Amino acid sequence: MTQLLFSDHRLVQTAVVGDAHSDHPVLLPMDAAELDAWRRRHPDYTYWCGYELGGCGSKLTDRLYHDKVCHFAHVAGGPTCGRAATGESSADHLFIKRGLRKLLGQHGQRGTVETRDLGSGPGDAVDLHLPTARRRVRFQLSQLDYRGWRAANQTLGDDVDEVDWLFGTDGPLTKELLGRYGYSLRFRLETAGGERRVHVGAQTLAEPTVQWSPLEDCRITPTGLLAPATEAIRISPPRPKPLAFPINGTVHFALDPEVPVPGDSPFATEGRRLVMADVKSMDNPIVRAVLSLPDDSELPPAQYVYGTDSHDHPRLLVHEGGGWAVQLDRFYRLNAHDAARTGLSAATPEPLSTEPAAGIRKPETPVHPLPKVRAVADPRESRRSKKKRLAEPERNKVVVAPPKPSPEPVPLTRPEAVRRTRALLTEAAAKRRTVAWSEIGATAGPVLEGLSQSEITDFLVELEAPLTATKPVLSALLTEHGLPFLSCLPTVLAKLGVEYAADVPLHDPQLTEWVTVERQRAYAVFADPKAWVPPRVELRAPGEPAASPAPEVLASVRQEIFELVEQLEELRPGLYAGSAISKRIGDATRKARGWLRFHDLPDDEKEALSNSQRKGATANPEHLRRTLEEVRAEAARQAAIKTQPGDELRQLLVTVARRAATITRSELEGLRSVKDGAQELVLVEVDRNVSEDAPFLSALVTNDRGLPLSSFGKALQAAGYKVPASKYALRRAWRREQERAHAAYADPPRPLPERLVRRSEAQSPA
Repeated sequence: MTQLLFSDHRLVQTAVVGDAHSDHPVLLPMDAAELDAWRRRHPDYTYWCGYELGGCGSKLTDRLYHDKVCHFAHVAGGPTCGRAATGESSADHLFIKRGLRKLLGQHGQRGTVETRDLGSGPGDAVDLHLPTARRRVRFQLSQLDYRGWRAANQTLGDDVDEVDWLFGTDGPLTKELLGRYGYSLRFRLETAGGERRVHVGAQTLAEPTVQWSPLEDCRITPTGLLAPATEAIRISPPRPKPLAFPINGTVHFALDPEVPVPGDSPFATEGRRLVMADVKSMDNPIVRAVLSLPDDSELPPAQYVYGTDSHDHPRLLVHEGGGWAVQLDRFYRLNAHDAARTGLSAATPEPLSTEPAAGIRKPETPVHPLPKVRAVADPRESRRSKKKRLAEPERNKVVVAPPKPSPEPVPLTRPEAVRRTRALLTEAAAKRRTVAWSEIGATAGPVLEGLSQSEITDFLVELEAPLTATKPVLSALLTEHGLPFLSCLPTVLAKLGVEYAADVPLHDPQLTEWVTVERQRAYAVFADPKAWVPPRVELRAPGEPAASPAPEVLASVRQEIFELVEQLEELRPGLYAGSAISKRIGDATRKARGWLRFHDLPDDEKEALSNSQRKGATANPEHLRRTLEEVRAEAARQAAIKTQPGDELRQLLVTVARRAATITRSELEGLRSVKDGAQELVLVEVDRNVSEDAPFLSALVTNDRGLPLSSFGKALQAAGYKVPASKYALRRAWRREQERAHAAYADPPRPLPERLVRRSEAQSPA
């Protein structure tokens, strides 16, 4: 048989089982003992360099070696194979495909799974199409830049509503999507015997560490692929917001409110109103453009010209889909002569006083909106020119056209009424007040007039859906006929999925408590400055004992933070005064003490504080608590470090393992107990007394190219293990120890893969 085989130096590790067209992948064990056991378990398997792997379609045979890595080899007589990828990750797309098909069957969902060749081979991507959910899920294996992602996203979205992207590597694109949408979905594969197990993860801005879950723990539902790590994430990406760029210099404009703004404008946002205007920036020509103005004030009179400068922070809004607008928060009215110089108005004298709308300021006033500003006559008009004007009354007589009647407002559509109602409730939350339902009906227009209770319920469900843990229920701010909340609120909550809401009587104290806390949540999110958002009250079944009220929860958090601060202060004297951890303790305790002082103040004193005094005092206690716990753990670790250099290094490597990461040799130079040039000696000592099941932590240290250090083989030998003879087998054992370290220190710990090295004869038990 040996004479029938090519000498294959490419270490082909993956194949398909059955025939050349199969998509059943297999990963050949590299260790001789593992391959021997594999053969006994699968005596009838035939292996092929399959087309789904980008292979030649020829038959393969497995080669067992004791002195080098076991691998597949092509049988003689076949065509020349041009397969580009042959390593253990070269069949990852087929393992993903098989895992997704299995999930579809387990959860009874209709869908298709296909691999994609995007230019570098059939393993570039895997697509899951869920026609019922009108959703696609793409596992992107090949490298992709932003422009390639954008083009692919448009193509994939032609016949679906949403496309979910999962990336196998971290890079500029994942960081871009993380900043754009607030989260990024990831996947990775780990070797286990002849399999590559798929894991799905999620990274958010609030939790930058990726949270991983095995694919078999995921669910395929009508809303897409859901994993424990992604359940709490809003899978459907929000509409990208326009980008904003500051405008340097002066901007002049004259409003034209009679011209409608396109209804689907990408610049429409809550709290803003859009209006067409003629805009002139610096010495540029006049252009017709969309203005975005504050929604909390009436439009200023259209017959005047207005201006704004850099101090008022005007911004140019640019949308990715095309188009632009100018966003203004504050502006002032020009006098007649300045307005004429802009070309936006003829030179006409102004009245001596007017009452402009909110948002207008005089050029000499501070840059913040004023509710009322009285315009004055042109200050540059000299006494001589004034006398001349009075002497020629007919020549300077101004003919004022009668004002045009205001056009009848166009009735709002239902989606517009939903957006308008949400904006009104958000504004009320920002002012820490409630809103009567009658106010909503009067403001939103005829679409809400004469609605029945069931129709009001459906309208509010549409406004609130989907219910999430972080988004307050704005309907809790609504009142009716003197009642503290809407009588249909329990039905709204029940339709949103709040447990036991349908069973709670309208006058039950727990419903009143739920509304009170939910209003506090809304105030904390939308009022300025932002405050800690208390947890949502859980309704309970009739007869179930009451849970701890929100004040008790806050008291518990306060006590926990207080104890953490005291523990940190006890650890701090034992640390170097100028060390990074000592500075971090100082920052963390300062914020914690500010939070404690703020929450110990009476409510009237809290309201009297200025924004600068409240800044930092209202930090998120969950984030503050996590920071304090991390600092305490790191401080305790450093305070407990002994004189042996291996102790400090071992603790560092445990931290690296918990993050499922590696560390380079150059990064160890910052350890004060590891002197220059002694890293490899210390690494050997770290694992010298490793137990039978514990991983070799020294495998987590790489050189600057991500390859193993020579100290790994020395660590194996020092611990009584046989060092593999070939560099390929040694590297395989090194990677396996990395996987074992990541599994051992995962949260929660995962089962450890089998070790690939054996005890030497001198160390083997009798």
